[in-house]
Amino acid sequence: MGTGLRHNRGHTPVTTGATAVNKKSKKSDEKVDWIAEIRGLALMLLAVFAFHSFIAKPFYIPSESMMPNLLVGDRLVVSKYPYGWNWSSISFHLAPRGDWRVAGSTPEYGDIVIPVHPQRDEDYIKRVVALPGDRIAVSNGQIILNGTPVEQKVEPAIDLPLDANSRCDGFGFDDFRASEDGKRVCRVPVLRETLPNGATYLVIDHQNQALDNFAEITVPEDHVFVMGDNRDHSADSRELDHPRGLLGPIPLENIGGRAEFITFSLDGTTSLNPISWWTSLREGRAWSTLRPAVAERNPGSER
Repeated sequence: MGTGLRHNRGHTPVTTGATAVNKKSKKSDEKVDWIAEIRGLALMLLAVFAFHSFIAKPFYIPSESMMPNLLVGDRLVVSKYPYGWNWSSISFHLAPRGDWRVAGSTPEYGDIVIPVHPQRDEDYIKRVVALPGDRIAVSNGQIILNGTPVEQKVEPAIDLPLDANSRCDGFGFDDFRASEDGKRVCRVPVLRETLPNGATYLVIDHQNQALDNFAEITVPEDHVFVMGDNRDHSADSRELDHPRGLLGPIPLENIGGRAEFITFSLDGTTSLNPISWWTSLREGRAWSTLRPAVAERNPGSER
């Protein structure tokens, strides 16, 4: 009777030394190259910083000083190249202050610009109403430019949102609350102002206050004079000695860019709930241009 050997029908794989070495090598190859990852992240951040400093950056409106054209909660795009580049163009104000400018040019009447405060690294947003060499004064709220009153015409009151970001109170608008088709609005009186180049836009000037009268000055070379569109509630070039104001005409090297258009606007109800990211959007403001319209000049003025 012969002796038989049992053979397993199944196959049990055997790991050889060479296979184990290959697996270990493969795991080694899959290790993250942290130096390369950090380098890539740094290059990406540098590219974003360069874009924000030299091309365009987002901007948020925190105050009512440019009502009715800009509202609290508006998000907009500011271009950095229209007037060239300077220390204030650099994002986060990382560059030291100086009077240097690269490919510098002068804003036009009516441009909405981003001046940096002469003493603080704080961005403002205002409208250019006088250029280098102009003589400017304000009389009873009306700009007098080179001895000629800037045209102002009364227009029908306009309705602004009444919401968490636009409460229509605390800035003299308490009497302007109204209802339109069952919806509460802030109805404000407006004037249409038209500058010498035809740039035209709406302003709010409804109170008698100290800044309604401003003695004539001459705007120095390489400076511009800026004002907010909400004339009774704007800290701007008219504030010569108050720390909240811009202390007079603004040097061109302190102009960090030009406002171009609104990307979207929020009513102040945004929360961590993703649904509110949509419900808090204001209608009709996205992609609105911030470049002033141009009107034909008519002699004389009307207030």
